[in-house]
Amino acid sequence: MRERYARQERFAGIGPDGQARLAQGRALIVGCGALGCTLADMLVRAGVGLVRVVDRDFVEWSNLNRQILFDEADAQEHRPKARAAEQRLRAINSTVKVEGIIADVAPDT
Repeated sequence: MRERYARQERFAGIGPDGQARLAQGRALIVGCGALGCTLADMLVRAGVGLVRVVDRDFVEWSNLNRQILFDEADAQEHRPKARAAEQRLRAINSTVKVEGIIADVAPDT
């Protein structure tokens, strides 16, 4: 699996130590719209150890042109975005722990 991150490790700004720190890292993405989908995708591909995605919405047909983690089957089934994103992100990188949480985030949560 080390070859997956070989180019990142060759980059002086990351190196093997930085990649190891990424693997220990944790990220929380609040909202799985266009920006949230893109950020979650990039974090998982980079090898961040835990990516947690929180969203209360469902995949709609109008999301498919800009939200890269979803496909037609997700819209057809009206799947919760957090669950659909979790499934797709796990398929992208099985070494990253991904948690999809269906919830509304507010100041008190």
